[in-house]
Amino acid sequence: MCSIFCCTTKEVDYKKMLDGFYRTVSRGPDMSRIERTPSGYMAFHRLAIMGLNAAGMQPFSMGKDKLVCNGEIYGFRPLKRRLEELGYTFASDSDCEILLPLYREYGTKMFSMLDAEFALVLYDGQKDEYIAARDPIGIRPLYYGYLADGAILFASEPKNLVGLAEGEICPFPPGHYYYKGRFYRYTDIAAAEEYLPDDVDTVCRNIRIKLTEGVRKRLDADAPVGFLLSGGLDSSLVCAIAARQLGRPIKTFAIGMDKDAIDLKYARIVADHIGSVHTEVIITREDVIAALESVIAALGTFDITTIRASMGMYLLCQKIHAISDVRVLLTGEISDELFGYKYTDFAPDAAAFQKESQKRVRELHMYDVLRADRCISVHSMEARVPFGDLDFVRYVMHVDPARKLNVYGKGKYLLRKAFEGDLLPESILWREKAAFSDAVGHSMVDDLKEYAEEKYGSDWKQIAKKYAYHARPFTKESLLYREIFEKYYPGQAKMVKAFWMPNPHWEGCKVSDPSARVLSNYGDSGK
Repeated sequence: MCSIFCCTTKEVDYKKMLDGFYRTVSRGPDMSRIERTPSGYMAFHRLAIMGLNAAGMQPFSMGKDKLVCNGEIYGFRPLKRRLEELGYTFASDSDCEILLPLYREYGTKMFSMLDAEFALVLYDGQKDEYIAARDPIGIRPLYYGYLADGAILFASEPKNLVGLAEGEICPFPPGHYYYKGRFYRYTDIAAAEEYLPDDVDTVCRNIRIKLTEGVRKRLDADAPVGFLLSGGLDSSLVCAIAARQLGRPIKTFAIGMDKDAIDLKYARIVADHIGSVHTEVIITREDVIAALESVIAALGTFDITTIRASMGMYLLCQKIHAISDVRVLLTGEISDELFGYKYTDFAPDAAAFQKESQKRVRELHMYDVLRADRCISVHSMEARVPFGDLDFVRYVMHVDPARKLNVYGKGKYLLRKAFEGDLLPESILWREKAAFSDAVGHSMVDDLKEYAEEKYGSDWKQIAKKYAYHARPFTKESLLYREIFEKYYPGQAKMVKAFWMPNPHWEGCKVSDPSARVLSNYGDSGK
């Protein structure tokens, strides 16, 4: 992960701007730089992943043009060779350096050409214009806000803009670019106007091929790579595929509470099966409570399920940073949004399932993707998400949703069926889905609820009224999170659309807690 920042005017309090920029130095601890353009400033904190020497430092310049990009451009080497044949020269081995000549050749059309996770700002020196863009899923973070005079600011995280921007700080919409005061959609990754005619066997074969390729791409790094392993289906598949492709032991990491940790035993089974160098981290109630404020400050959200699920991930990444040289972490996010979660078993029909999947994919940048980015980047590492591979996502979104409905007696059937064989033990491949936060240990969520109960009395609803401007807290736990959020991001709750909850319009999903644990079909998931 790196951190980018851009101010499109020089009429700005320079000290405030610098203060905002340096709030995310943990995203890029290797080197920092701020440069002037004729009309503003562009700045960059670097975490060196590709091209580890100083030549890969940004902003990149070509003629009058400048670029800052937090991104991974997959398959950049063939593109680079093509550009070299056109006469362009490069100073570094960085994948992002190809973006300026690509812009010269293709303009804003280049965004739809990229197989990439990226957030960027490009300064066109000929036009004195700033162009910003974000990848189709929003895996790389980007936010914007405005100064009092209307000049736009761009930054990797909202904390960069707090106290600098006037009014609301907004997430940059995924799959869009900004040019001359307007946002333009260049792609909608979740859209599917018609479905593929593929039968189940064909679907499963393509799922296996495309996910395997998605993992392969994300193993390309000049810095050390590690893997988060929960023992659930998704992270286990990523780890097993990577281990087989690399042909050597990979580094896997798992976390659990000191009591009732569900996932640790399953993670150990997977680690033993694939022969990984495995590290277990044990945490306590005291660790969770002590980290709560730091987690919310890092996340920039008040959402209940995001915060719960972040506790273990944050503390695990903190430990990985302290004990290893790992700079890149592969994770299992995005599978649920594509193939379904426990609550999607209640989808009334295929059309409803597809609509819900589209909604969740379009909102990923506010929830699971945000969690993975912040928990990993705040500890100076980069997140890579194979299930977010663009080719993979587009394919799965075009699979007939009737085939994705849980009519098989097992959620995510197509994904499980696709990887039958010796890649994973049967007990893992067909394991019931457990709620992420519960899997760290059922006691963790209970501890957080208990802590909130201790903080507030019977007047908590009255306290919650002051946050009624958006997503009013509805439990003591949600009030606790909101109060911490407002401390660091005052008045900025609209950055998150709403609380992540199961679809309340579906029978069986009218619940008051986001955990799958409260659903009637949870069954053996938490065992």
